[in-house]
Amino acid sequence: MFEYNYKLLAHFNKMANELMNNGIKNISEEEWNNKFTGYYKSIHELCSHIYISDFNWLKRYMSLREFKTLAIKIFERNYNLTEVVFVNINEYVTMRTELDNIIIDFINEITEKDLEKIVKYKNSKGLGFEKRMDGLLIHLFNHETHHRAMISLSLEMMGKANDYNNVLPFVYKDNTEK
Repeated sequence: MFEYNYKLLAHFNKMANELMNNGIKNISEEEWNNKFTGYYKSIHELCSHIYISDFNWLKRYMSLREFKTLAIKIFERNYNLTEVVFVNINEYVTMRTELDNIIIDFINEITEKDLEKIVKYKNSKGLGFEKRMDGLLIHLFNHETHHRAMISLSLEMMGKANDYNNVLPFVYKDNTEK
């Protein structure tokens, strides 16, 4: 059952990001950086936050064991949660697509035993935590959905139609369809 749930979430996550990014590719750089009220002041900042959060969570998961998927050069870098990573929309879409593929490969590599293990990590403020891997993976996907909704609202306020946060198309009628 774990395979169904986490693989469903990973593929939904990638699809939702692709649909969102198709909308983002149709906005101007000015709209990408348009300031609005909230902790994150633009779609650019929100996209950077989602990317950095996913990246940092994947690095934290490395403490469980060696994962082939995560033993790549990209994870030699460190990101601060307040960084605005991308120079432009095209760079964002390229890097986001790469990270979504890594997430799917990572989910394909984890085992049911991995899900029961405890991840020891420090948050961005340096506070230490110990949490089960299964819950942390749910957090990863839920966090993205939360911030994609903020981007959706921002696009709507600009008059840009969008509809990309629906997991329903990914729910199978039984666990045999893939």
